[in-house]
This record gives sequence, structure tokens and C-alpha cells, in this order.
Amino acid sequence: MASSSAHISSDKRFIIFFDFDETIVDETSDDMVVQAAPGQHLPGWLKDTYQPGRYNEYMQRVLAYLAEQGVTESHIRGIMEKIPATPGMIALFQFLRTRPPQDFEVVLVSDANTFFIESWLRRVGARQLFHRIFTNPATFNKDGRLVMRPFHSHDCPRCPDNMCKQVIVRDYLARRTQERGRPYQRVFYVGDGANDFCPALSLGSRDVAFPRRDFPMHRLITETHEAMPGEFKAVTVPWVSAEEVVQRLRKLVAE
Repeated sequence: MASSSAHISSDKRFIIFFDFDETIVDETSDDMVVQAAPGQHLPGWLKDTYQPGRYNEYMQRVLAYLAEQGVTESHIRGIMEKIPATPGMIALFQFLRTRPPQDFEVVLVSDANTFFIESWLRRVGARQLFHRIFTNPATFNKDGRLVMRPFHSHDCPRCPDNMCKQVIVRDYLARRTQERGRPYQRVFYVGDGANDFCPALSLGSRDVAFPRRDFPMHRLITETHEAMPGEFKAVTVPWVSAEEVVQRLRKLVAE
């Protein structure tokens, strides 16, 4: 799902992309929803249906199972709302919110789903901060089941079948550059996972990747620098607390 960009002003100097799971929130929302299952765990037969690269299809089966067990929309929302933010993330949101309106266009790119993400963002009062949200669409049907669909299909060998974040980021930047009549001064990407490494590969030398320290995205960037110097072009700023992201952004916007 992608919300409209028609109302976004064209004067933003920078664009910042965020992942959701283990970047904005300190857990994986797909793992947390299992707390709604009987005994807070899934049966072995269901877990055994998972196939590498087809996690989205697996989660569709998990959500169907939860509905069969009588798990309600309000129960799932309540679980999502209780997930803690990563250290410093609320401070980063506050920094972005208080900057002049021409500074940042803020975009979320996640392999979670609309219901999980919107539930959490609304609970912390951060939904309006995000100009666009790209994620797997998910809505409750008339039977009370949360039905999730894949975001798109693509040809990238690195990414799961339902989402390549590099395709999303590159397409969005190309479209927005055309709409604006000029590129952004810098592109920022805040993430943690292996599927955040793929879009960060498309960043240029003036752009900044903010990988969560010692998470897969950070390790893949480090390995790429060692194995193929020059392949990964963006400046890399690892973080433990998102306050470190604030410190770097504060310097960059003042340049």
C-alpha cells in the first residue's frame, strides 16, 4: 500500500526513508502478533509451512489461523500498540517534526503491513509525520480476519518475493524528482535488516545510510566495503540510539 504523494510540497530539501520492524519499533511486529495465539505460540504444523523467500505467504496463513482461533481486531491492535520504540526513536521523530517544513520529506518502507504499522504510529501520535507509507496492504474482512496481500512482484534476487525496497526507493525518487523538477540535496535511509541493505546500495556518495549497529544491514555494508571497495557509495553512520541519527542530521541540515 502506498498513500498518495499529490499533496506533498515540492520544496523539501531532503528525503528520509525509514524501515519499521527493529528500526522504528524494537521488535518484529510479525513475531509480536503471535502473542495473540492460544498459549502465545503457533502450532508446529503451521510453523513448518514456512519457505525461505516466501515469508509474506506464511504470515497470511498465520493471520488466518489467528482468526480461526477467535483473535479479534482490537486484540491485535492492542498488541501492536504495546511494542516499544527503539532507543531514541521518539526523539528523532520530534526532531523531524520541529524542523522547518521545507527540510524533510519522510517516507516509511516496510515488509510488515498497513494495520500493524498504522496501529503503532497512531498510538504514539506519529502518523502525520510520514508523507508516504509503502508496505503490504492488510485489511479485516467481513469474517474478522486480517487479510494481507503482497506489495508487488519484482526481479531482484536479493529480496523476498513480495518486496524489493530498492525498487520502491528508486521508483519513488525518480517520480518525485520529476514532479519536483530537481533531485533532493541528500537522501537518508534508516534501517536494520538485510532487506534494508538492498535500497541503501542505490544511494549516492552525498547520501547517508543509518544502519542499526551490528544488525544485518550494518554487517552487509561492512562486508561489502571489505570485499568490493567503492561498491557501497553512501556515507555510513551506524547507530545504537536514534539520538545519534539526530546529531548527524542536525549537522547536515546546517551545511
